[in-house]
Amino acid sequence: MAEHADSRSAAAPGTPAEVLAAFFALGLRSFGGPVAHLGYFRAEFVAKRRWVDEATFADLIALTQLLPGPGSSELGMALGNLRAGFWGAAAAWLGFTTPSAVLMVLFGYGVTRLGDIAGAPWLHGLTIVAVAVVAQAVWGMARSLAPDRPRMTLAVAAAAIALTFPGTAGQLGAIALGAITGFFLPAPERQDAPPPVARSHYAGAWTALAIFAVLLVGLPLVADATGALPLKVAASFYRSGSLVFGGGHVLLPLLQASVVLPGWVGNETFLAGYGAAQALPGPVFTFSAFLGTAIGGVLYAAIALVAVFLPGFLLVVGTLPFMSAFRGNALYGKALRGVNAAVVGLVLAALYTPVWTSAITSARDFVLALVAFLLLLFWRVPPWLVVFLGAVAAETVSRFS
Repeated sequence: MAEHADSRSAAAPGTPAEVLAAFFALGLRSFGGPVAHLGYFRAEFVAKRRWVDEATFADLIALTQLLPGPGSSELGMALGNLRAGFWGAAAAWLGFTTPSAVLMVLFGYGVTRLGDIAGAPWLHGLTIVAVAVVAQAVWGMARSLAPDRPRMTLAVAAAAIALTFPGTAGQLGAIALGAITGFFLPAPERQDAPPPVARSHYAGAWTALAIFAVLLVGLPLVADATGALPLKVAASFYRSGSLVFGGGHVLLPLLQASVVLPGWVGNETFLAGYGAAQALPGPVFTFSAFLGTAIGGVLYAAIALVAVFLPGFLLVVGTLPFMSAFRGNALYGKALRGVNAAVVGLVLAALYTPVWTSAITSARDFVLALVAFLLLLFWRVPPWLVVFLGAVAAETVSRFS
């Protein structure tokens, strides 16, 4: 009975205000980049709040891996959508994006300086804690989604593929392997029925997908016809958000070609802003707010920010209802068991690179990561407190070494 009560509680609808508050708090402390964000999201919405279960969380990761745009932000939008509908998705984006976007606008106006934070020990401490956060996510997901030898073998194979063929090709190959292998995996003893999807959601999904296509084709045409700089900026950032696979680092060459080549932003300014974006919590795509500020102030910052995230938002709203419906299909359910195990492998591969390789450079770093992992997994210390302690520890050690 208690298990059923927990299930009903987890599935209960929330409010956009609740979603906004939860994601705003994450936007203030989610350092470490897109992969680390998966760990923070899992700790907050699977382990702590129980908005979704482990399998649904893995489904959402698989879905957002297949979509262009900012993967971690799209995962947040999907979680917000499941919790509080369309406005929940919007609230998730607004909450998670606002803290770093505001800081990027301030940096664009010259209020902060990159030299004040680049290479700071406390900043390195945050990247080390990100290793522990992602490791905790791998541990928890593996126990739930790859609990037996066949699925754990599949997870390791997926990790090997992702590491051998870095980028979108490896990710898609790993997910394809999982889907095919899923047909041969033993069926679980008990499988819960997926939540129903209201018919009106499908109408909204088709509308979102249509708007995505119309803007992708129409914005450049209108911008060229009018010659208006705001429309050109919107078209450029919307195109970048529509075509990028693999997260914020892949966005770099697209945006560089879009804003440096036309002369809107100088290359040195561009690189300085991108460097600052690496030091902030939240999504790397908020780099667009800095570029908009450099182009023409806060109005252009808002245009660039909304334009680069809008494609991902429309695609999440447009595809999520169909994923929920497919979960009730027997063949899709078999494939999904394999995909979920493959997702564990993808997160495991990401734990190595870029998370581990960019953070662990010495035995001292490894010790700090181990302590953070111990606090998170066994002492159940809240992630925000572990983030703070990691930054303080790294700064303290640097002063006495």
